[in-house]
Amino acid sequence: MGKIIAIANQKGGVGKTTTAINLAASLAALEFKTLIVDADPQANSTSGMGYNPKEIENSIYECMVEGYRTADAVIETDFPNLFLLPSHIDLVGAEIEMINLKNREERMKEALLTIKDDFDFIVIDCSPSLGLITINSLTAADSVVIPVQCEYFALEGLGKLLNTVKIIQSRLNTDLEIEGILLTMYDLRVRLSNQVVNEVTTHFQSMVFNTIIPRNIRLSESPSFGVPVIAQDADSKGAISYLNLAREILTRNGLIEQD
Repeated sequence: MGKIIAIANQKGGVGKTTTAINLAASLAALEFKTLIVDADPQANSTSGMGYNPKEIENSIYECMVEGYRTADAVIETDFPNLFLLPSHIDLVGAEIEMINLKNREERMKEALLTIKDDFDFIVIDCSPSLGLITINSLTAADSVVIPVQCEYFALEGLGKLLNTVKIIQSRLNTDLEIEGILLTMYDLRVRLSNQVVNEVTTHFQSMVFNTIIPRNIRLSESPSFGVPVIAQDADSKGAISYLNLAREILTRNGLIEQD
């Protein structure tokens, strides 16, 4: 039975899509069969993996709203062990269309349940909001990774997200756990970055991953090439950081032994 990890933060620009693509690619590189689910109407994970969202015929939208067979919407990517359940712009209207649907908060859970056994990990790239699609993602997930950028206002909105997680834990998904808080966009040269790292680790302690994702030009460039950073430059700081994150998650889940 695969583990479903949602990458969520209602704040935009914190590195959700970067994390979803590169964590999934790193897990795949470590020989775990991994699926990226693009649950963002902007479809950045889809384009970041080299696919044109406008050319996608069947996506997570059809699976959730129209009951399309999930396995038939999954794309086998050019990278070993890495698969994609894409998104397209129709997902924007899904929240309105699902309002009157039965079990509207569980549509994604139902869709992913049919393929969960086919993968070791399913990584969901959530949209930058706390709307119905994100609630669906958190209801479907076993755990959530929360990216927090090492910048001013880093903790702004984090309390709201953690409160949403608590509500979902109490009402929709009692098994949902916080996999960890991931510090992103770290710049060693900037004092504020170090202050944010200290503030977040002091406040949340063991909830924070040891791995910190640095600002890295290769991480910024790789989506324009339609590949994960590990495929563009495996020796870059960004690639190494996401491999370390994957290993840390595998260790936390007892799938590999700690170095």
